[in-house]
Amino acid sequence: MKKYLLLGMIFFGFQALLFAQKTRPNIILILADDMGFSDIGVFGSEIKTPNIDLLGKKGSIFTQFYNAGRCCPSRASLLTGMYPHQAGMGGMVNTGDYDRTKTGSYQGFLNVDTPTIAEELKKNGYATYMTGKWHVGEKKPDWPNQRGFDHFYGLISGANSYYELLPKRQLIEDNEPFTPTPNYYFTDAISAKSVSYLQQNKSTGKPFFLYVAYTAPHWPIHAPQDLIDSYKSKYTQGWEALRKQRFENQKKLGLQVSGGTLPPSDPALASFEKESDKNIWIEKMATYAAMVDKMDQGIGQLIQALKANGTFDNTVIFFLSDNGACHEVLDDRSSKDLGPEKYKASLSTKIGAPGSYTTYGKEWAYASNTPFRMYKHWMHEGGISTPLVVSYPNGIKKNIQSEQVGHIMDIFPTIMELTQTKTTKIVEGKSLVPIFKQRKREAQPFIAWEHFGNRAIREGDWKLVWDNEIKAWELYNVRKDRIENKNLATLNPEKYQYLLAKYAAWATKMQVK
Repeated sequence: MKKYLLLGMIFFGFQALLFAQKTRPNIILILADDMGFSDIGVFGSEIKTPNIDLLGKKGSIFTQFYNAGRCCPSRASLLTGMYPHQAGMGGMVNTGDYDRTKTGSYQGFLNVDTPTIAEELKKNGYATYMTGKWHVGEKKPDWPNQRGFDHFYGLISGANSYYELLPKRQLIEDNEPFTPTPNYYFTDAISAKSVSYLQQNKSTGKPFFLYVAYTAPHWPIHAPQDLIDSYKSKYTQGWEALRKQRFENQKKLGLQVSGGTLPPSDPALASFEKESDKNIWIEKMATYAAMVDKMDQGIGQLIQALKANGTFDNTVIFFLSDNGACHEVLDDRSSKDLGPEKYKASLSTKIGAPGSYTTYGKEWAYASNTPFRMYKHWMHEGGISTPLVVSYPNGIKKNIQSEQVGHIMDIFPTIMELTQTKTTKIVEGKSLVPIFKQRKREAQPFIAWEHFGNRAIREGDWKLVWDNEIKAWELYNVRKDRIENKNLATLNPEKYQYLLAKYAAWATKMQVK
């Protein structure tokens, strides 16, 4: 009798193991590029993002989630679960002829001994795919196929035209270069290839990890003209009116991220009323909005493909941005990227069309980051706050709006826990899974940042932040004043000195320059 009981236990244990293996969730990780905190509907936007909104309304929305303030550091942290400096990306990607044996916090490519999500999941039986922008290693040994991805389609480099391949850029499919075809639009190409990978995966019998790294809405602002035209009427009142509108939307949605107060405008912003050609400004924001819309349409295609495959309920979808909205004006950069002839032609090309090359400007970026201050590259809330949306029908049973503080490095351990993947690498991030179960999780004791001299540390309700342009530390209670309006550095010297010492210790550990 004991023999049969033992055999039965082994049989049912084996069946349970098979069931657990079969039900390991698929993972889709979607990263937007240079998208502001308020640029999707569930975070207050007027831009049409019904597919992202649906994921948020039926899943989890995080209102205090942070990125690393810039594209390369955020991507390194996302992929490895480490601070950017620990992954070799404290600065930007190294585009020169670098020596891969010379490593350090600012080496400009991912550390070889820091595994990526794809490398860990591949060892655990997952099929791994990536589309879009890599930007964490320019040499072939540092490309996606060499860092754990079975298949990759996209851009190795940073910013590129959405219509063509610019000089010194690399578009790659599985280690081989490809040239865009006529009528090419990169956002649509990323979406289409992502869907094709989902179709391809059906025959493998494996769970999958798909990393979709859109370049939208990063400059140059490019979009189909009919979609641009559909948005123009929304921006005729200018950026200040848009900020107020989005802030009211956030209050209606219950996103009380600023204590109910909209911060005063940046005094450096131009006045929309005094602009001589408002149509140019309207065209810029309409183009930017169309880019976000196009990305959302592609995400809708992914959702439909999952539902058609019967895998939607068992797929975890993350959506977030790599940094806050971008304030940059290209000017000299345009000439270097395009070359003198194309640059000259771009000046007379319609905004958003092939051959154009521009940004939407600091003014609209300020509205994109509503209600926060500053932009991409700074460590103020406008630079590092990302709208995180997580959908997992089998694991998140009801809508959750979480104010628990998180960081982009937390995505790695979250995926490891969800997929039951054992990793030998000790990471800095902490899993978000308890939040999905409506529990308080083990949070970071503190989070710190450094990029190109801008610095910050947040512990509990307090944040110390350094603006490298004005060369000064500022202290804020971000529970009461997340818009960073009232600097308490002189009023609370003990907290200031305490956080400064803690930041200094962290900076030493990270080998910050």
